[in-house]
Order: sequence, then structure tokens, then C-alpha cells
Amino acid sequence: MSQLSALIIDDEPDICELLDMTLSRMDIKCSIAHDVKSAKLLLERKPFNVCLTDMRLPDGEGLEIVQFIQKACPQTPVAVITAHGNMDTAIESLKAGAFDFLSKPVDLSHLRTLITGAIASSQLPTQHNAPTQLIGESPIIQQLEKSITKLSRSLAPVYISGESGSGKELVARAIHGQGPRANAPFLAVNCGAIPRELMESEFFGHKKGAFTGAHQDKDGLFKAANGGTLFLDEVADLPLDMQVKLLRAIQEKAVRAIGASSEEIIDVRILSATHKDLEAAVAASSFRQDLFYRLNVIQLNVPALRERKDDIALLTTHLLKKLARNMQLEAPHISKSALNELERYSFPGNVRELENILERAFTLCESDTITEYDLQLNHKAILTENLPATSQQASTNHYERALEYPNIDDYLAEIEKNIILGSLEKVRWNKTTAAKELGVTFRSLRYRMQKLGLEDD
Repeated sequence: MSQLSALIIDDEPDICELLDMTLSRMDIKCSIAHDVKSAKLLLERKPFNVCLTDMRLPDGEGLEIVQFIQKACPQTPVAVITAHGNMDTAIESLKAGAFDFLSKPVDLSHLRTLITGAIASSQLPTQHNAPTQLIGESPIIQQLEKSITKLSRSLAPVYISGESGSGKELVARAIHGQGPRANAPFLAVNCGAIPRELMESEFFGHKKGAFTGAHQDKDGLFKAANGGTLFLDEVADLPLDMQVKLLRAIQEKAVRAIGASSEEIIDVRILSATHKDLEAAVAASSFRQDLFYRLNVIQLNVPALRERKDDIALLTTHLLKKLARNMQLEAPHISKSALNELERYSFPGNVRELENILERAFTLCESDTITEYDLQLNHKAILTENLPATSQQASTNHYERALEYPNIDDYLAEIEKNIILGSLEKVRWNKTTAAKELGVTFRSLRYRMQKLGLEDD
């Protein structure tokens, strides 16, 4: 096995010596260039596993090196060395394709971590075959998968935009799973679901006795994700005071637990997402522009389902098989007319809505083929025929309350729950009899009861 190699580009002899010595102890052979011209010559002559370049060079900028590598040898990860606090330069280099950045004075522990990750990235295959869980063959999905493969090779923050239900977390997991951190932790957190008073503790941790109820030390999300990836979903929901603390943690690559006397260095890649318009939030002063600038180094848009209707048939087949496995049943067929209806539908809730529609149709259809009627895509016609009178009345009452629900799926779930409860009460909770009365299988009834929180075992 050939020895690993690195190219160091800096015009300061002391910096070159420090980097050379550190990397040599990692059994990495170093070549040194003092300017842009000589660095390009070396890059043209032989391959390197990693490149480190200062941003200020006698005959140009380190950014030129980054751009040159992206064209000539994109498999080589390049990290830039910037003056302390010069985040504008660091972000510019990340946008151009740099793997990561180091601030002066160089922290050797951080350097070794960066080099280890960069070497792992350089050894990833050009065409990654790891499954992304993104189902589809449309051109827009193929392009998305290419972008995921490219972004997985760096540590640059990625802001994933897209509508609710479009698959933003799947994309985040794919970026993590195809990169050098695939075996490290991936933590996803919904920023809007954390109570405000607990937010700092959740993100940064706390020490025992730091506040009332802190009975023991607790690691925060940043420390738990150390060495891996932290996915901040619905990041637009962060309150402004927390945005300031998050910005500092990202820029300094360090966190201070509540009650701690010092900061702790962390190595976490940040991916973020929201279904909201983050730029509009910045304009409205509800989201900090500097944090947006730091998170939005690279933006990746996840297409809405209506933008890739060619994938609906493939997605439908995949989701029905998944539902069948969950129910331990044979996957049903779907009629041509039903599929045509799905392809005409706009899917405001995207893939998540498609899954909900198919789940409902699968559970309630009376044969092994899902028809156009089973889909209930108009969301207005509520099936009441062949149901007990109590269930019909429940459906009518809930239909009148439909406008009280901001989410159509919540509304439909409550209707279904009351229909099932009405039937169960009528037959004294005999599930076999209730299933026959509702016209569904026993297994389907149990599955729906579990989904609706009605199953007691």
C-alpha cells in the first residue's frame, strides 16, 4: 500500500515546518510549495490525498488553488488556512469547493481531525453506490443524487430547502451516509419541537447543579454528534437569542455547557433545513442574517413531488410494498385509473401526503386492488355507506368541524378514529366482529388501531 501524501502551500517557513512535522507523525509524506504557480505544477505532476493552502500567497490567493483543484483533480480534498475570525474568506472557499478550513493559529488537534476526515474523503469512490432512499428516476432526482454525492465529500454546511414532506431529512441522511462520516453519529433535531427554556441545555448540555432540576451532567446535541453530523430541521423556528449562541458554536467550533467553566472543542458537520422561506425571514428580521450566511454556504433544493410526476408510479409501488410489510399482508395492486388520478393530483403535502393517501386506501379498500374511489383525493366525500348508524353520525359531525383543522390528515385521522371506536363499542370491543362490520381485515383493523393510538398491547 503506497504512503499517503499531502501538499502544503504556504510562504511562511514556520507554518510549513509545523504542518510538515504534524502530518509526518501521521505517516503522511508532505510536499511543499510557497506560491500558486509552483503549487499548480506539483498538482499537475502527481496526485495527493489532501492539500492545505494558506489564503494569502505571494502571487495570488488560496482560492485560486481551490478552484484549480476542482477542475484538475476534484478527488483531492483541499482545506484553506485563514486569519482568525476571517469567516468571509472561509465561507468563500467552502462555496468554491474547499473540504474545510483552519484558522490561525492552527490548533493541532483540529488539524489532525481535519486531515483524517480529508484522507477518508479522498478514498471515497467517484460514483457512490450507497442507497439514498430517494425513490425516482426522473432527471431532477438524478441531478439531486449527483449533488448529494458531491456534497458528501466535504464538510461545508448545507442548507436544504424544500416544501414540507418533500424528503429533506432523507437528503441530509444521504449526504451524511455517503461521506467520510458515514459510521459516525447522525442526529436530527426539530428545532421547533424543543421548548424554549430547555433549548440551550438540549444543544450544549449542562453540568450537575447548573440550575434547578440539573441532577447530573448532560451532554448536549453538539457533543452527542461529535465526529458526525447534526441536522437542524425547521431551523427557522429558533428564537433569536438561541440563534446568537448557535452562530458562535458553529464559528468557533466549540460549545460551553451550562454551568461549565470552559468551552469544549467539537467536530460536527452542520446540515440545516426548513420549509419556510429563510431569506424572507432574514428580511423580516426574525432570522439573523449572519447565521443564515453561515448555514447557507451551499444550498440544495429538494423538488416538490408535482415537479417529478414521472416518479409517482415508482414511488407508489415502493410505498405499497412498504405498507404491506408493516401490515404483514400481500401488497395490493393499484388500478390504472387510480394511478392516473395520483399523477393528476398536485400533492401539497408531497411524498409524505402520498404515503398517507396510500396507507388510508390500503387499509380501507375492500379488495386486493386500490381503485380511484379508494384514494379519496377530493377529501370531501366521506365514506359512510355500509357503516353503523353511530359511525355515520360521527362522520357527519366531524365533516361539519373540518374547517377547525389546519391539517387535512389530522382531520381525517379523527374521523377514522371515531368510526372505529363506534364500531368497537357497538360490538363490545370484539375486534374480529368490528373488522367484519367495517369491511376490513382483522390485521388491517389492528394496524389502524395502533396508528391511531387505540391498541392496548
